[in-house]
Amino acid sequence: MTSNLVSLVRDLQRRKGRRRRGLAVAEGVRLVEEAIAAGVRLQGVVVANDLDAGARGAALLETLGSHDVPVVTVTPRTLEQLADTDTPQGVLAVLEPPRWTLADIRPAHRAPVLVLDAVQDPGNVGTLIRTAFALGASGALLLPGSAEPSNPKVLRAAMGATFRLPWAMAADGEFRAWVREVGADLWVAATDGTPVHRLSAPERLALVVGNEGAGVRPVVREMSRASVAIPLARGAESLNVAVAAGIVLFEVTRAS
Repeated sequence: MTSNLVSLVRDLQRRKGRRRRGLAVAEGVRLVEEAIAAGVRLQGVVVANDLDAGARGAALLETLGSHDVPVVTVTPRTLEQLADTDTPQGVLAVLEPPRWTLADIRPAHRAPVLVLDAVQDPGNVGTLIRTAFALGASGALLLPGSAEPSNPKVLRAAMGATFRLPWAMAADGEFRAWVREVGADLWVAATDGTPVHRLSAPERLALVVGNEGAGVRPVVREMSRASVAIPLARGAESLNVAVAAGIVLFEVTRAS
């Protein structure tokens, strides 16, 4: 059991392994707690043999036992070798990420859909999903070129939001069909857009944020009804994509 689970964790640190198995690795006490609270199925957990030294670690072990989750104990050194971070928190969980389809994601009044177009940085993707969930978005769509939500760095940055906010990956053709089917009005975030406070949010809004350097691709931008911008102080060129998305989402949900 120990060698099998350890080998599985190593395989899941690679995108190819995650795609083939449909599994992911959650790292850290809080993220594993969030997965359990969200009802995510855990296939197995690797813990350092000193995890129960703290009250929170001991409580997590008790919870895992009550859920009949297989637990393998290893040395802190072995866990460090398996972990994606430099300072692991003593626990790694193999889990089955929640599955949603495009049909599950629909914009609604005061609940836009956040669309990520080729957002490559896993930290940004995780923060965007976390922000969308916190601000009441109805879901997130990830277009080609975006980091996948089962990436360990995305999971950590999202802090459990990937377990609760419906999300789906979509090819360009699938996205175009989805826009027509749900009747979404597309806004793209762009520095040359109309200031967000001057626009009235439509009933079914999909907000697109683009690549950290190149912005929204032309193939997506040509589908949009409007470009939206955040007025910045003189001399400021841009905002981090997750910060910008949070500001726009807050404005449109507050004003709806």
